[in-house]
Amino acid sequence: MNASNPQSIGDFVKKTRKSLSITQNDLALTSGTGLRFIIELEQGKPTCQLGKVLTVLQTLGIAVQLTGPLQNNPSR
Repeated sequence: MNASNPQSIGDFVKKTRKSLSITQNDLALTSGTGLRFIIELEQGKPTCQLGKVLTVLQTLGIAVQLTGPLQNNPSR
């Protein structure tokens, strides 16, 4: 998944949540966030708090991997 913008992250969260048959409310309760936060995250709201986003991703079992420019360009 290319997580280059809030909308793609939100779409991936929504797709994963639905594939696990979890409601937005249940995800909010399980991850310690609010229902409004989950809704806004899935809508791609760009100002969602990063810490909460990471908590939701972890709750869904989504791993985050960061790569830097050196990993993307082997000629350096």
